[in-house]
Amino acid sequence: MRLLTWIVILLVMVVLGGGGALWYQRHGTAGGADKQSFRTAQAARGDLLVTITATGTIEPEEAIDVGAQVQGRITEFGKDTNGKSVDNNSEVKQGQVLALIDSSVYQSEVDQAQAALVQAKAGVTRAEADLVQMQSKLRQAERDWNRAKKLGPSDALAEVDYDAYESAWETAKANVAIGQAAIEQAKASVTQSEATLKRAQQSLSYCTIYAPVNGVIITRRVNIGQTVVSSLSSPSLFLLAKDLAHMVIWASVNEADIGQIKAGQDVTFTVDAYGDRKFHGTVSKVRMDAQMTQNVVTYTVEIAADNKDRALVPYMTANVSFVVAKRDDALLVPVAALRWSPSNPELVAPDARAELEAREQRRASGGNDGRPTTRRSNAGASREGGERGTVWIVEGQFVRPLRVRTGITDNVNTEIVSDELKEGQQIVIGDAVAGAAAASGDDAKNPFAPQFPRGGRGGAGGGGGGGGRR
Repeated sequence: MRLLTWIVILLVMVVLGGGGALWYQRHGTAGGADKQSFRTAQAARGDLLVTITATGTIEPEEAIDVGAQVQGRITEFGKDTNGKSVDNNSEVKQGQVLALIDSSVYQSEVDQAQAALVQAKAGVTRAEADLVQMQSKLRQAERDWNRAKKLGPSDALAEVDYDAYESAWETAKANVAIGQAAIEQAKASVTQSEATLKRAQQSLSYCTIYAPVNGVIITRRVNIGQTVVSSLSSPSLFLLAKDLAHMVIWASVNEADIGQIKAGQDVTFTVDAYGDRKFHGTVSKVRMDAQMTQNVVTYTVEIAADNKDRALVPYMTANVSFVVAKRDDALLVPVAALRWSPSNPELVAPDARAELEAREQRRASGGNDGRPTTRRSNAGASREGGERGTVWIVEGQFVRPLRVRTGITDNVNTEIVSDELKEGQQIVIGDAVAGAAAASGDDAKNPFAPQFPRGGRGGAGGGGGGGGRR
C-alpha cells in the first residue's frame, strides 16, 4: 500500500512538471521579444576631472653631503641653533661648526712649513749679502785690470801678472752673475715654502667642518672617536637639507602618459602618513633620461611642493595625480552608454533601423562605429576637439540612437559637448534580464530551474547612473 502511494505521488509530480514546462514554452516566451528590459541612467551635469596616477618619492629641494677633505679622528661635535650638540634633525646656520677632526698632525705640518719659510727668507738675505761682496770684488778687479791694460806687458809689468789681472776681473764678473742667480733661487725657495705653509694651513682648517648653508641635518653618519679616512673620495659626515619648507617629488611616469605631462601642470598627491589629506604641487621639470625596468620605460618627473607646516618628511612615498583636464558643470554620461548597442534589431525604433544596418555594415568593413577609442593609459582620454559617438535613448519598448559629440573622459564618465542630448534624458547603459527565453528548440528552459542574469554588451564596467527596469 505504501509503495503504491509513492508511485502515485511520483506520477503526479512528473505530470505537473511536464505541464508547467509546456505552458512556459507556449505562453511564457510569447511576446518575449517585445518585453526587453534595459539598465538606464540619466544624462546629468557634474564636475569631471581627468588625471594620470603615478608613485614618487619626496626629496629635499636641495640636499648637501657635507664631507671631510682630511683624515683623522672625530674629537668633538659643534652646537646647533638651540645650543645642543649637532645630531639628526638639528637646525644649523651657515658657518656653524658641525664637527672637529684631530688636528695635531696637521698643526705639526704647519709648524714645519713655517720654519722652512723662515729658513728660505734667511737664505734670500744671505744671497743678497754675498752678492754685495761679489760686486765689491768685481769693482776691485776691474780697477786692477784697467791699470794693467794701461801698462801692458812690459818691463814694469810681467806678462804673467797682466794675464792674472785679466783673469781676476773675468772671474769677479762671473761671480756677480752667480750671486744674482743665488738670490733668485732663494726667493723661489721662499715662494715654495709659502705655498707649502698655505697648503698645511688649509689642511689644518679642514679639520673643522662648517655648515655650508642654513638647513637641517637629515643624517649624522659619524660618532665621536670614529676615524675618518679620506682617499679617492670625500667621506660623507652629514646629510644637510637646505630648506625643508620646499620639497621635491620624483615621480615615475609611464611612457604612454608622459606626453600629457607639462611643466607648470597642477598636481595633487597623498602620503600614507596622513590618510586622505591632499597636498598640492606643480610640475617643475620632465627629465629626459628614461629608465627601463622589465621592458617598461618610465620617465622621472620633478614636482615642486610647499611644506611650510613641515608635515612632509624626506623619502616618504607619494601617490601622485597629475591633473590632465578639468570640466565644471559638464553634461556627463557613463562610458558604458557609448559602448552599448542593441543586440536585437527589433528593439530599435522602426524609423531608425536603417541607421543601425548602416552602422553594422561599417563595423563589418572595419570602420569606426562611433564608439570611443580605447587608450592604453591610466588616464582618461582628453579629446579637446571632440569625437562622434552614439548613445541610445529609450522610447517606450524601443530604443533610438542619438549621435553626440564627446569631450574628455575619465574612463568612468564622458563629457558630452554637443546639444543633441539634453540633461535628464534616460539613456541605455546595458541589458538587464530578458523577459523570456527563446520560443522553441533546445533553447527552451525549465521554469523550475535556477535563472541567472545575462550581462549586457556594454553594461559591465559602466560607471555612474543607476539602472532601472522598463
